Amino acid sequence: MSRLVFSAFSNRTDAVELARQASERLAGEGVESQIYFLDSLESLNLGADDLVVSLGGDGTFLRAARLAHRFGARVLATNLGRLGFLLNVPPEELINDIMHALRHDHVVERLALSIALPGAQAEEFALNEVVLERAHAGSMVRVKSFVDDDEFLTYSADGVMVATPTGSTGYNFSAGGPVVEATLPVMMITPIAPHFTIDRTIVVDGRKVVRLVSENRSAEIVADGRSIGTLSAGEAIAVSQSERPVRVVATRSFELGFRLRESLREGHA
Repeated sequence: MSRLVFSAFSNRTDAVELARQASERLAGEGVESQIYFLDSLESLNLGADDLVVSLGGDGTFLRAARLAHRFGARVLATNLGRLGFLLNVPPEELINDIMHALRHDHVVERLALSIALPGAQAEEFALNEVVLERAHAGSMVRVKSFVDDDEFLTYSADGVMVATPTGSTGYNFSAGGPVVEATLPVMMITPIAPHFTIDRTIVVDGRKVVRLVSENRSAEIVADGRSIGTLSAGEAIAVSQSERPVRVVATRSFELGFRLRESLREGHA
């Protein structure tokens, strides 16, 4: 039997209340569940058949996806925000979608990133993007890029990101990058506010390894909006496709066209 975990941040009272109400209704159907706070220090062990339900906005989903990915579990994206580019389950349909997910294993596999840092034993994870950015305001960072062993461009910029198709509608889009269908097996290299250099995104095969070298000064490494380390001048990160995708429950279509229209109209993007 699949284990069901509601995930939310503890300060989201609406999410916590929804989880409580859903748990009570599901208990009446014979389905046990628990609530896990993403900002807690409590450890949690999951299995590949388990279901993590994200309750919040895109940021909540990214944290929930990271949790689920660690164990190969599935994640269900519930939208408690205004739009939620990554979220396709409205709160009023939550119970029906959970019951459907528990009976069926329909998932969409999303490409995730594995990030190798200098001197680190374990690799880091990102579903949207990893960014090598200037560590101090007022100065650009010079970043040399490689794809496998092929040297690409060197950027003087506020930063350079490697984004997934899932992350194409996030920071990548804000930086002028393209919107990419979420199921395509590619990665995007997008410069952020580049100075006197190409400002276009380069799309590469997702099976390749992208290496970013901080040439002239220290740079901060940010994955899905979370700082994961700092590079000294001359050091590099290596970004590749994670061997394990993020398994997002597919109870309905993500309707990219509709979400783009709504986002542009409401000024979210």
